[in-house]
Amino acid sequence: MLDREHYKRLGMEEIFHKVEDNTRLEMEDGLRLYQCPDVVAVGALADRVRRRLHGNAAYYVLNQHINYSNICVHGCRFCAFHRKAGEQGAFELSLEEVLHKLNERPERSLREVHIVGGCHPALPLGYFEDMIRRVKASRPEVQVKAFTAVEIAHFAQLEGTSTRSVLARLHKAGVDMLPGGGAEIFSPRIRNLLCPEKLDGEKWLKINGEAHELGMKTNATMLYGHLETEGERLEHLLALRQLQDRTGGFTCFIPLPFQPSNTQLATTLPASTQLRKIQPTTGVEDLKTIAVSRLMLDNFPHIKAYWVMLTLKLAQVALHFGADDLDGTIVEEKIGHMAGAESEQALTREELERIIREGGFNPVERDCLFNAASPGESLPATGTEN
Repeated sequence: MLDREHYKRLGMEEIFHKVEDNTRLEMEDGLRLYQCPDVVAVGALADRVRRRLHGNAAYYVLNQHINYSNICVHGCRFCAFHRKAGEQGAFELSLEEVLHKLNERPERSLREVHIVGGCHPALPLGYFEDMIRRVKASRPEVQVKAFTAVEIAHFAQLEGTSTRSVLARLHKAGVDMLPGGGAEIFSPRIRNLLCPEKLDGEKWLKINGEAHELGMKTNATMLYGHLETEGERLEHLLALRQLQDRTGGFTCFIPLPFQPSNTQLATTLPASTQLRKIQPTTGVEDLKTIAVSRLMLDNFPHIKAYWVMLTLKLAQVALHFGADDLDGTIVEEKIGHMAGAESEQALTREELERIIREGGFNPVERDCLFNAASPGESLPATGTEN
């Protein structure tokens, strides 16, 4: 229960009243939330908002990740996934191999396929249009969430056309929505250190805004726990909130804790950079960031506790700190695990529902747009493997 006097003792009484009155929080409020020593108190405020929006529901999806290639023209210093063509560990799937992965277990129920990869220097837009059409033809019941804003910008550059044109062509081919990757931290200072070759934050927002204008929903992410300040995290959240005010096209926000194990961030930064030793985020930092995100992003319907990056146990706790979604079955995840994530590679429907129920919530199966599956519509269970 929220104790008004406790928040007064913490110097958080004004924020307490804002949350109670459903009043928008501002930058100064976010900084005070981050600086609050009582993570449970911050979490309780976020839980109040989460239950106001979703009650006791916690969402999951029967989905599969497919990474078509890790060959990438960018050399983002935080990324353990990318490779140059011909480099050890580089891979590139043919269209037949993409379809094989999708249909390797035809008895597995799916609602969503999540397709992303590196910015390949040679694959044309037609390859991706064909990929999506063939995926849709093979599994017409499946919604396709594919290609980050970074990939869209790369396709446009290769094709010599606009990002809006690329989005329209992919949407026509069957892409239902865009994932939120590539946002990282919008701060120019940070992007200059982490990923100077990649499109900037303004262009990321522009492409997502174009997708919204074309009738496509998108997700949004934030990669935190590396070189950024808490203020820069909040600037990132406020930029997303501003675009959402204008378009209403974001469906879900996913905070992603940086996985430093297999990256070369410290060794590839300029020698003049004063760099602290980057340690993995702590559970308190992860839970507080999820809670602050829920409180600041008052116009985002959903906050995801991405179990791949958080670990399943912490993601379960995060459902009490503002998150209402756990993502899904995944099947095969490469990006986070190549960076050092130690979570499971895949989960079953039964495992997800057990985690949600034991956390005190009611599991709700959804599609990529967060439409809940009604009892009469729900995909059939197929034993323990889904």
